[in-house]
Amino acid sequence: IKRQLEYISGESIRYLGKQYRLIVIKSDTEYIKFLKGYLYIYVKNDKDKKVKEKLFNSWLKEKTNVVYNEILDKVYYLVGKYGVPKPKIKIRVMKTRWGSSCLKDSTIVLNKNLIIAPKYCIEYVILHELIHFVYHNHNKQFYNLLSVLMPDWEIRKKILDEEIIKNV
Repeated sequence: IKRQLEYISGESIRYLGKQYRLIVIKSDTEYIKFLKGYLYIYVKNDKDKKVKEKLFNSWLKEKTNVVYNEILDKVYYLVGKYGVPKPKIKIRVMKTRWGSSCLKDSTIVLNKNLIIAPKYCIEYVILHELIHFVYHNHNKQFYNLLSVLMPDWEIRKKILDEEIIKNV
């Protein structure tokens, strides 16, 4: 995520295509909670940026893993009938792409920062990578299958390329 967070109340973060305000609260137990457009960070020491950052990053990593795998479950059935084995998801920071597929070990690698995009854009990236298990290159058949399975893929891609990329 482009700008450095200070982890103070009032800051905003992007998550799944929406802006959320941070609210930091002193508490005996440390955790994060989502509620009505706010992301609450409960910490013992509300001045300790490192603790807030570590807690937030841990929460975000867990949510990213859950969201990406839920979306994989949702869109996999579209390509399962083409004999595509269900891949595993790996998450990492990628400088120039949203995802990639590794056919030899049946893995899709997704950009950690994709989590700021709306779910329908993440669906597009995952389906795009799944189709590489059928057609390895971006040839005519690849795009024909993508268009059949997700007729509005170009709109989703445009949102990623024009709106989401600015916030990474």
